[in-house]
Amino acid sequence: MARSLLIWALQTTYTLAAIGLAVYGFNALWLTWKWLRGKAQRPGLTTVINPENNVDGAASTLPRVTVQLPIFNERHVVVRLIDACASMDYPKDRLQIQVLDDSTDDTTEIAQVRAAYWRHHGLQVEVIHRTDRAGYKAGALQHALPQATGQFIAIFDADFKPPRDFLRRTIPCFLGHGNESVAFVQARWGHLNREYSFLTRCQALALDGHFVVEQSGRQAAKYAFGFNGSAGIWRRECIEDPAVGGWQADTLCEDLDLSYRAQLAGWRPLFLGELDVPAEIPPQLSAFKRQQFRWAKGSMQTLLKLAPRLGKSAWPLVVRLEGFLHLGGYLIHPLLMFLLVVTLPLLLLDTNPFWPLAYLSLASVGPPLLYALAQRELHQAGWLRHWAYLPLLTFLGTGLALNNTVAVWQALTGRSTPFLRTPKFQVQDHQDRWERSGYVLPLDATTVGEFLLFCYSLLTIGVAIARNHLWSVPFLLIYAGGFGLMVTIALWQAWHAHRSRTRQRTPPHPTATAENSYPTP
Repeated sequence: MARSLLIWALQTTYTLAAIGLAVYGFNALWLTWKWLRGKAQRPGLTTVINPENNVDGAASTLPRVTVQLPIFNERHVVVRLIDACASMDYPKDRLQIQVLDDSTDDTTEIAQVRAAYWRHHGLQVEVIHRTDRAGYKAGALQHALPQATGQFIAIFDADFKPPRDFLRRTIPCFLGHGNESVAFVQARWGHLNREYSFLTRCQALALDGHFVVEQSGRQAAKYAFGFNGSAGIWRRECIEDPAVGGWQADTLCEDLDLSYRAQLAGWRPLFLGELDVPAEIPPQLSAFKRQQFRWAKGSMQTLLKLAPRLGKSAWPLVVRLEGFLHLGGYLIHPLLMFLLVVTLPLLLLDTNPFWPLAYLSLASVGPPLLYALAQRELHQAGWLRHWAYLPLLTFLGTGLALNNTVAVWQALTGRSTPFLRTPKFQVQDHQDRWERSGYVLPLDATTVGEFLLFCYSLLTIGVAIARNHLWSVPFLLIYAGGFGLMVTIALWQAWHAHRSRTRQRTPPHPTATAENSYPTP
């Protein structure tokens, strides 16, 4: 009797996890279908903008814009960021740049020198330095808002390099009849260093799928979607709307939180997919894992915070369901963990745990198709070369399961953790090195857990072969490959960084000297 109950519990857990993963797989197919339909019906997203709205008129008629640059210890990239924003094609007397600096190193001095240089050239550039990080990024944005003079607030993280025409292409989205309710405009993230390594290529593939298909698909279907925290611009009136509530620091995804609160209050988002704003992809695995941890935990915190309002909203049922799926997207990783953990005891009990996948296998087509179409849209000629990294991305996504499951668990249990920044190294070309930077992260504790899960996966594979469940082995190899890849990259990068720091003295990181060589007033 006890054996039967145990088998039933394990099989039920496995089946529910498989169904949960299938739901997200089918949702990827659904959003892909919505994107294809929207693309056929409306070839260009710019058609949602009134063509009479432009910013080519007299400077005195243009709205004032404040560009906010939240930074924390960004010595390698802060000059690049300030220069790109100061070079925007917009009237100087209509543009204000706020460097929201919470740094504790020489970033503050570098930013102040560069701000003085641009003030000497007639731009309004100021550094707002805080001696504490109260509220982290959300706190910095809210703290500086009263000093902002703009009707619209553009936001760029330190790793971005916005194009000169960013404001010329986004401001029209807010102007004129029919656009009064537009809350924010989100541009598509591009990549400054896609070709740097296979790790950056995999991340670029995933980001392209999110922006090109998922964001556009949600917009085409009139579903809610999120502001991605950077490369976007807000209507200040929306942020300050009492029904919205401004920037709040009770989640690690203040951007997603604010964007959903704005849409629940009746404001409208806009995704501008043809506007590419390039950014630096983390070249270090530990930095990438930290970024994913923050996004996973913040998304779940936002789901828990807004679930009651979302469930009671007047939105159509399908829109509310899509909202829950969107905010709960990182639940995929705990589901992956459940599948792996229960498989071994099921095999030892001589029970076949993989029958649900036979009926739900269609769901696995969703993500690969989504990524393929995104690359085909962006790279007409060489799309297959980019999409070829899908197997490695699959291993990488599976290997993140422990890291992101811990993040989801912390959100569900209400554990508070600080906002840990993703270090930036100004790595764009193959000759650029990040290993000697003081921002390099050490090995994190999850590497030990990933090694144990790698061993667990190998043990499960061995049992599956011994019990003649050979057709289950390919699924288990994805786990073994994923966790093995994470451990291998982490150890190799840690060894390489250690060797780079301890070898005989070499010239410092190229940006360390470049930051002090820019012209000053």
